[in-house]
Amino acid sequence: MSTFVLIHGGGDVGWSWHLVEAELRARGHDVVAPDLPGDDESKTLTDYADAVVEAVGEKRDLVVVGHSFGAFTAPLVADRLDVDVLVLLAGMVPSPGEPPQEWWAGTGYESAVAEQAGRDGGLTGNADPFVGFYHDVPRELAEQAMSKERAHPSRAAMAAPWPLDAWPDVPTRFVLCTEDRCFPPDFFRRLVPDRLGIVPDEIAGGHCVALSRPREVADVLEGYASAARPER
Repeated sequence: MSTFVLIHGGGDVGWSWHLVEAELRARGHDVVAPDLPGDDESKTLTDYADAVVEAVGEKRDLVVVGHSFGAFTAPLVADRLDVDVLVLLAGMVPSPGEPPQEWWAGTGYESAVAEQAGRDGGLTGNADPFVGFYHDVPRELAEQAMSKERAHPSRAAMAAPWPLDAWPDVPTRFVLCTEDRCFPPDFFRRLVPDRLGIVPDEIAGGHCVALSRPREVADVLEGYASAARPER
């Protein structure tokens, strides 16, 4: 069995993974889904990684998963721990030395959103969170998620260069969401091969797929874990 280390995205908390966590625990796995230290403008990406490493403790057989902005933290964790596989779920793939606040311009994000919005009538990039983020999440669950939002990431985390000199030497997988209205699928189909040299896998669902399709997310993550340790 594996220990899944689930790292939430910007403005979020570990609760965002609770349905996926339940699925994985029901299958006999262990799960760590910490709250990163939000609401503190002095905290850096290294501080976020410290919090995750501390939460993991002595657990082994690790699968580290970063959702959205959590992709800036997940590789830092994978660089410090013995990890079987690193997974980015709709993750903002960082580049060495790139401050997160420059990621948007550096990846061509805005033009990609504008192009997709032109095709779907303005659904992509929509400012209404129930349209742009939670469109496939049950309304009550989406409202619960929004009630937990925090001021995260910090200004310090956004401004400092991403601290790794190179991607960690760990098997890496990427999952894009085919109905994502935050990060258009075609955007990731271009960015992921360019930055990671791999072809992303795809899952049906919007940006908050861990809430809308937790069983399917758990299936994908468990499959990666099994492939990383086929002897199990």
